[in-house]
Amino acid sequence: MSKNEIKQLIARRTEKDGLTDTGIAGVRMFRATQAIPCVPAVYDPCVVAIVSGAKEAVLDGHRHVYDDSQYLCCPMSMPVKAGTPNASPENPLYGVFISLDPHAMSQLALEMENAGGVLPTAVGELRAQGIRLSKWDDGFTEALLRLLHLGASHTDTAVLGEARLRELYYAILKGEAGKSARQAFGAGNAIARSIAHVSSRLDEPISIDDMATRAGMSRAVFHRRFKQVTTMAPIQFVKSMRLNNAAMKIASGMTVNEAAIDVGYVSPSQFSREFKRMYGQSPRQWSEGNQLPVGVA
Repeated sequence: MSKNEIKQLIARRTEKDGLTDTGIAGVRMFRATQAIPCVPAVYDPCVVAIVSGAKEAVLDGHRHVYDDSQYLCCPMSMPVKAGTPNASPENPLYGVFISLDPHAMSQLALEMENAGGVLPTAVGELRAQGIRLSKWDDGFTEALLRLLHLGASHTDTAVLGEARLRELYYAILKGEAGKSARQAFGAGNAIARSIAHVSSRLDEPISIDDMATRAGMSRAVFHRRFKQVTTMAPIQFVKSMRLNNAAMKIASGMTVNEAAIDVGYVSPSQFSREFKRMYGQSPRQWSEGNQLPVGVA
């Protein structure tokens, strides 16, 4: 019943396709009534929850399809392809996009650990992963509904928004993707810190050796650990982040040369070669044939 309440609430408050602010920082509702093919995107730390229809995200060739039975948890910045291939006026997509504040999540993860409420990671369990799907549980559903109800009152939102968002973060950390998220936001996750550093400095020269040094690992160990977490080698990850960001900028109207420089390419010809190799068309062809989909995460 609560999930249906969330759906009805979103349907009432979204007047058009795209993202709709809730008044709570980092929390937006969205609607889509037309199919959008998977296109390059960059997910910063977030949770995407669907209550009607389905979405998909592709990370390094691995396809993640999710609906109202699972939500997507992305605890680290990731270069993905995302879309809503089955949305239509008869089958609209409704959902919520929740940005995860690294400081708040780290603080909660530490509090949970200090309180003894975190089970140790099982032997052989994967470390923090770039994308995880998590089953909707009662804690997550109720916390999300309580958070969205605040949108009906500016006073309630201003007074209770931060506390309700913290409650939702706690439900995420306790949920099926919780171990992966706790590891990503925990003090000891050097890979997540390395990814955050790279993501904020794409326009600067990036050395894999420097990334390994910052993580306090040898190049070989860093390479292995990085691939376990992201499924990609570090150099492949950096290239994907740069090209996905560039594709989004070009689709938003930025010129090809501006986009290339903005994500750290010095050579326009190298940018064009690598762009075409990844997306199957030149940046100019991409510019002419693609528009950024209406703000659906």
